[in-house]
Amino acid sequence: MADMLYDTDLIIIGGGPAGCAAARMAASVGMRSILIEPDRLCRNLYRIPALNNVLGGYSSGLDLADSIATELTGTDLCRLELGRHVTALRADDVHVTVTVDTGARLTAPYVIVATGVGPLHPRDATWITAPDGLTLTPLWQAETDDAEGRTLLVLGGDRPIGTFLRAHPTTDTRLLVVYPAADAYKIEEIREDPRVTLLPVEHVTLSPAEGTSVSVEAVNQGDARQMMTADAAYLSIGNAPTAPAGDLTRDPDGYCPPTDQHPRVIVAGDLRSARFQRIMTALGSGSEAALHAYYARRELLAKG
Repeated sequence: MADMLYDTDLIIIGGGPAGCAAARMAASVGMRSILIEPDRLCRNLYRIPALNNVLGGYSSGLDLADSIATELTGTDLCRLELGRHVTALRADDVHVTVTVDTGARLTAPYVIVATGVGPLHPRDATWITAPDGLTLTPLWQAETDDAEGRTLLVLGGDRPIGTFLRAHPTTDTRLLVVYPAADAYKIEEIREDPRVTLLPVEHVTLSPAEGTSVSVEAVNQGDARQMMTADAAYLSIGNAPTAPAGDLTRDPDGYCPPTDQHPRVIVAGDLRSARFQRIMTALGSGSEAALHAYYARRELLAKG
């Protein structure tokens, strides 16, 4: 087994904070890696206007993303495959094989899957009824001019609401946040903000109103109904896992619990669970995943 040839020591799928941290940690212990990312490195970080829980003094996602991308592109032991996506992942007793959209197959002793999550839409939420084909912008993408002096209906209580409020501390806006019971633990950080009105619901029905405004009928947990109108509607209903096809074990929500995977498949970052979707936890889990592969590989070589 020690003499078997691979394309690299470690394949990393996903170029967000977890995948980049994995590649950097792998290089620090002398492991070669191939990182596959369909977009640019840390693409989602560039869309986060304000940070308050990341070490290093970074106040925006753009600054942090630029720093990570610069460091990783200068990492000699990491080969970047940007603009490529994985079509298949296979794991067996001796190696993993990753197939990319060009048809090329790459092999390594271990793979780290850090593809993260993508945004949900109204059609994905059973507690929302909305017109067919309706698309709404995530709240964290709203600009100051979109919010100034307006009342915004926010569907869902996911944490990017806090990001929006921190990015626009002086914006004169009102957020009507309607959220299901499953989001109750997420709204604590915004509960005391005077710009926010929190409305727990069982179900909402969204419909266009006059002009660009929207109206919603909310049904609360006691089946009481309430009609509301807002200047615009935005999403904050969370994300869905974006795992590649192949040998990954998924839970009922599509996440990939690390302890349920093949021994040669290591999961890092937001793909692990909906509970730990933070930049700092992604960075830490990516680094830990690389060390896991490093020590496991050393044990295999010793046995070989």
